[in-house]
This record gives sequence, structure tokens and C-alpha cells, in this order.
Amino acid sequence: MWRFSFIESARFVALFLPEPCELWGGAVRQRTVALAILGLLLSGCGAATLPLRPRLADEGEVYLYLQPFPQEAERLRFRVEAVYALHSDGRELPLSVSLSDLRRRDVSRQRLLAKGYLPAGEYAGFSFRTREAYLSSEEGESALLTSETPAKVDFKFVVERNRGYVLSLGLKYAESVESGHSFTPLFAIFIPGRPPQGLLGLVANRRSNDITMFDKKSSQVVAVIATGRAPSGMALDQRAQRAYVALSGEDSIGVIDILSGNVSQEIRLSPGDAPTEVALTPDGRTLLSANRGSNTVSLIDPQSRFEQGRISVGIGPRAVVADQTGRRAYVLNTASNTISVVDVPSRALLRTIQVETGPVRGQFNRRGDRLYIIHEVSPYVTVINPNTLAVVGRFRVRSPMEAVRVDPNTDQVYLGGMREIVVGLYDPLSFAAVGFVNTGTGIVAMTTDADENNLYMVSAEKNSLLISSRLSKRIVGEIDVGEGPYWVVVMGEN
Repeated sequence: MWRFSFIESARFVALFLPEPCELWGGAVRQRTVALAILGLLLSGCGAATLPLRPRLADEGEVYLYLQPFPQEAERLRFRVEAVYALHSDGRELPLSVSLSDLRRRDVSRQRLLAKGYLPAGEYAGFSFRTREAYLSSEEGESALLTSETPAKVDFKFVVERNRGYVLSLGLKYAESVESGHSFTPLFAIFIPGRPPQGLLGLVANRRSNDITMFDKKSSQVVAVIATGRAPSGMALDQRAQRAYVALSGEDSIGVIDILSGNVSQEIRLSPGDAPTEVALTPDGRTLLSANRGSNTVSLIDPQSRFEQGRISVGIGPRAVVADQTGRRAYVLNTASNTISVVDVPSRALLRTIQVETGPVRGQFNRRGDRLYIIHEVSPYVTVINPNTLAVVGRFRVRSPMEAVRVDPNTDQVYLGGMREIVVGLYDPLSFAAVGFVNTGTGIVAMTTDADENNLYMVSAEKNSLLISSRLSKRIVGEIDVGEGPYWVVVMGEN
């Protein structure tokens, strides 16, 4: 959530207006119009913006994932009305059901069934309440008898405060369908195994305050990491097997130990910083944080975990990109339509570059001599020469974009946006479209993987991660994640 002052917000609105205009038959100055429109925007945003959920205190969170249904369940469909966690003291604590209508074609991959926040303590298992169940045949569907009493499944587990848990459920079809006329859902419950570190990926979920850890080989969730409020952009240190995540609602950077799957430490910033995205220099010696709340960028020593300096930049810094040498960083100021160029060794501001409205993300090409900037308001890609710090290209694309990734093999540019149902692939020189990935949903972040040769795409609308082969340009996997996914990183990314 942006944390501008009223005057800064008015300045942002003014950026969208022309010079003094004529309204209602008289001359109205730009600032007056900006303030009037701002009032309308603020009144609308108040109703539309959801408040951040508090971070976990005396609770943990549990995700229940269904394994793909077996072949023999092809004719079965049923509706899950409620799922409860059974506390050892006899309490039944409801979970939020994410997928209620179940049939094999919808559970042909791992699916999120239910999730929730549970008080710390010991638990005895789960219960599942169903209302409808049907079995199809050549004559059509026939209704199965279902019990009013929830079906209980024993599984002892312990919830610790401020921890996340993933449990896998496998449908026991033969035990669930009795004599072809009644249905009682029975599941085998188990803790998923962890793959080698080199196969792991992470998705930061802003609204559920957690990070989904998945196996990029099997496309299955294996763990969830509870964080502070509003985890956003991430930076991955593959050599140290650490990830850094901007915790916008905590004014801090979370340090994730990939081996243990936990937040090992939080790097405290200044109150009101609201860090949004982070970047790590290639040598791993400097972590940069774009602080949207204070209009600054922080330079942090990842070893000591202390801020070594900070630089004032433009209004609303959203993202930061480090070049291949690690000597320069480019801060994208969404509200002032500028790029702040920072000299990392001297911790100084070198230059400010004016660009299109709402710069939101950027990435270098393979050689590092072209920086592509996309904009969340303007349907243009701005190209900057990092040697001369001059704008050398301006290309119109389909619409404003939120996600950009350069293919490390071809130098072609992937672009995705919230208003799009495809991810476009563009020639790096002419920006003519040369291909696309049909996603069916808007994309807010992407990364590429050298090991699997895949493109990983975050859909905030579907709360999922889409996986596409970079060779076939087709979707080869999908993973249900937490609420409000914002960012993705994978071991082996390039």
C-alpha cells in the first residue's frame, strides 16, 4: 500500500493532467483539479483497499493440499461444505475452504483444499462435511447418500506460533464410496517431503503474509513460510541459499534460510519506509531496498545485516535493478515518472532520468547494455543505455505492463500485464511481437529457470503460479499459492 502524504499524492494525480485546462466554463488551475480528483480517488480507494492482516502472534497457519485424484475416481464428484481442525481439547476450529466442488478433472494436479490460522497447540486430526456427492454412469449421474455428521480423519500434529505448515491429502476412493450408494470422504494425510535445495522456488503472498515454497520439478507445494506483513519483492542469493523479502507492512527485510525454510532474521529499516522491492548485487555484497514510504533507497550489508546508507530518490520508488557489475543501481520512481541512477560504491545519486508515466519494473538484456523499463500506466517500453544514461528507445506495446523478463537464451523480452490474458514475447530491437504464452489471466511477476528451461508467472487474480515451457510456449504446470501473490524466485533462475 502506498504511504504518501496528501501533498505527494496530489502531485501524483497532477502528473496525469495537462497544463491549466478549462472546466465548467472557467479557468481552473491544474493543482485545484488534481486535488479534486484526488479526493474522489481517496474516497474510492478506502472502500476497495483491504487492510493488511496482522502478522501471526500466538497462531500458526495450515494449508491442506489435495493430491491428484486416482483414476478410479473419474466418475465421482462431491461438494465439501466445511473443513475443521480438531484440537486435542475437543474444539473444532473451522478452516477456509478454497475448493469446494471436487471432481477428478479439477484435481488432476495438486490443489489447495483449505487453509486457516490455528491457535498454537496439539491437534488430533481433521473433519470434513459434505452435502452432495454423485457417481456417474452411462445412464447419467446418481446421487450418493451423505452423512450429516462430518467425517473424521485422525492425524496428530502440533502447531507452533508464527509457523506455517503444509499437509497433503490423498483421497481413499474405495473406502469413501461404499457399495456404490453412500459417500464418506476419507483421506490419507501426510507431510510432503522436501526436495533438494536446487529444486526449490518461492512465491511471496502479500495478503496472506506468507511465502509458498514449491518443488519446481513436480510443481507441488512442499512448505509455507509465515512472515511479517505484506511480503513483496524478493532477491535470491543462490550461493548462500538465502532469500531476502521486502516486508512492506513491517518496515523491514526478512532473511529466509532456504535450507530450514524459515525467516531467520529481520533487517529493521526506518519507521514508515514501507520497502516494496529489493535487489542484490551480483557479488552478493550489497542489498538494495526501494522504500516507497520514505522515497529512499537503502544500501544494506547482507553479512552484518545493517543498513550502510540511504539515498533520497524520486516519489514512490517501486523497484530497484542492479547492473551486472554491481556498481550502479536504477531505482524506478512510479509517482514521479523518473529513474534514479545510484552509484553503489560511493552511495551517491548520479542522475535522474525522465521516463514514461508510472515506471514499475526493469531488466537488463544479456550483455547489460540495454535496460528495459515498463510502465503500469503508459503502454510504452523505455530503453535506457546504461553507459550514456540516455533514453535510446521508446516502443509502444499492447497495454501498460507489470512484469518483464529477458529470455537468457534469445534476448527476447517477455512482457505481462494485469489487463492481458497472454504474455507477449518481443524482439529486443524492434519490439515487434514474435510469440506469446496464453495465460488466460493477468501476470504481475515472472522469472526464468535455466535448469528446467521454464518461465514462471505469478497470477494475482487466480492466486496461482503458472509454469510455461520456454520452448513450446505452452503452460505445463500450475500451482495454487497464498493470497495476493506478488513475486517469484527459483533456485537456478537466470
